Amino acid sequence: MDKIERLISIIMILLKKEVVSAKEFSQLFNVSKRTILRDMETLSISNIPIYSVIGVNGGYRLMDEYKVDKRLLSSSDIENILTALGGLEQILLTEEVERTIKKIEAMVSPLSLNRSIQMSFYDWEGRSEILETLKACQESILKKRIVSFTYSDKDGAVTNRMVEPYELHFSESSWYLKGFCLHRQGYRTFKLSRIDHIAVDERAFHPRDDWSEQGHEASYLPQLVKIKASISPSIRDQIVERYGRRSIEDHSSGSLLATISVPQNQVGFQFLASFGTHLKVVEPKTYVEDFRNYLYKMLENYS
Repeated sequence: MDKIERLISIIMILLKKEVVSAKEFSQLFNVSKRTILRDMETLSISNIPIYSVIGVNGGYRLMDEYKVDKRLLSSSDIENILTALGGLEQILLTEEVERTIKKIEAMVSPLSLNRSIQMSFYDWEGRSEILETLKACQESILKKRIVSFTYSDKDGAVTNRMVEPYELHFSESSWYLKGFCLHRQGYRTFKLSRIDHIAVDERAFHPRDDWSEQGHEASYLPQLVKIKASISPSIRDQIVERYGRRSIEDHSSGSLLATISVPQNQVGFQFLASFGTHLKVVEPKTYVEDFRNYLYKMLENYS
């Protein structure tokens, strides 16, 4: 552990505990008491309000004013924050989020937390690849640097792009980058899974005046079409989770009728096809025809 890491750890420990002796610190970090003394001097010079407590149970502590007022955040508030950060950590998989979680946990005693909610996501192998692209995008946004990459559209056509990056979006299970494409001379949204060979340029850019006027609309979201589908009770819970109970009503011969909105493109067809024989689209007729044609094309792959 280097000095910077040790100094941060000292602050985290003092945020969690009232008083910690130099002996405890030296044993914890496997350094001499003199090294701990120099660390405390460094933190004091950096305006961290650490002071020594004299006596048998003496040591070092932080001024109470420096700690978060627990009247502002209850244990329940902190638990909610940690739950939200826990979900974010599994989506982002970054050390920054992990450090933030540790800082929040340091605000209260672990015994006072009642972690009643746990979240888990399937750890797909491709997430690690997306993470590298995500980190590059984050770096370019923070440093206001142009980013270049190759981009594959939905039909597989590959183009080289240079982009002024502005925002990252997470929708459903996918990350998107929104920025000004220098090749297209317009604002575009790029799906991170279609980005390859990304590189952060040394050239900086100034945010465009009209960026604030974009409205930040979710242009990566497809147009939706409302359909009616006859479904079996076995997939009722999946429909309820996505569309709510009001989307379902009783239908003839033990089946249910679901009124749902789906993307008006191939993504919508793929979603509906995932239910197999447990779902049958009944309205509108034009969508039924388009969906049938999609299924026929799928069958042709196995003929």
